[in-house]
Amino acid sequence: MARPELIVMLTWNDKTVENAKELFLESKDAPAKFWGCKREGISEERLRDLITTMRNAGKETFLETVAIDEEHCLDTARIAAECGADHLLGTVYFDSVQKVCDEAGMTYSPFFGLDPADTRLRGTVEDIVADAKRVETQNIWGLSFSGFRYVSGDPAELIRAVCNAVEKPLTLMGSVNSYERLDVLKEVPNLFGFTIGGAFFEKVFGETFPEQIEAVHNYLLKE
Repeated sequence: MARPELIVMLTWNDKTVENAKELFLESKDAPAKFWGCKREGISEERLRDLITTMRNAGKETFLETVAIDEEHCLDTARIAAECGADHLLGTVYFDSVQKVCDEAGMTYSPFFGLDPADTRLRGTVEDIVADAKRVETQNIWGLSFSGFRYVSGDPAELIRAVCNAVEKPLTLMGSVNSYERLDVLKEVPNLFGFTIGGAFFEKVFGETFPEQIEAVHNYLLKE
C-alpha cells in the first residue's frame, strides 16, 4: 500500500505564520515535496511571494482556506490561481470555484460533511460518508476532510470508513499530532496526503522544523 504524502503547512491556529517564508527557506532541504499555507493571516502580496519561493525550490504548493461561503471561497480560488498554486484545499464545493481551478490547471479538493454552524465534522459516520460520496460526483480532483476533528464519535473509525468508501484522492487536514495518528493514516487506502502545521510549531515530533519533517518522513517509511 502506498504511503500518504506529508504536506507541510506553515500555519498555526488556522493562520499562516508571520515568518512563513523564512521558515520555509530554513527547511526547504528537508524531505518534503509538498508545502502549503492558509489564505488567512497573510497578505496577497506576501502570499504570492511565498508560493513563488516554494515553486522555485521545486515544491508542489497548496493553498487552504477555512471559509465556507461562496464569496470567500471564490476569492481564495482566484488568488490561488493568480499566485500559481498547484492545489486548492478546503472550501465547500461550488461550481464557480471549480471553474476557476479548471481554468488555472489547479486541482480542487473541497471539504464534505461539515456542520455549517462551526465547520466541525459531526453526525453519524454513515451520513458523513454519504456526503463524501455525493461531493465526489462533482468534477473535482479530490476531497479533503478534518477526520481527527470529528466530534461525534471515533475519528479513526470515520477516517477508515471514508477512505474505504471514496475513490478520488483524499487529503486529511489537521490534528496529526502523534505517531499513533500516523499509524492510522499508514493503514488506510486511498489517502493522498495529510497536513501537519500546528504540531510542528508545538514541537511534537522534535525540536526544529527540518528535524520534525525528517522524523515524520522516516516514520512513514517504516514497515
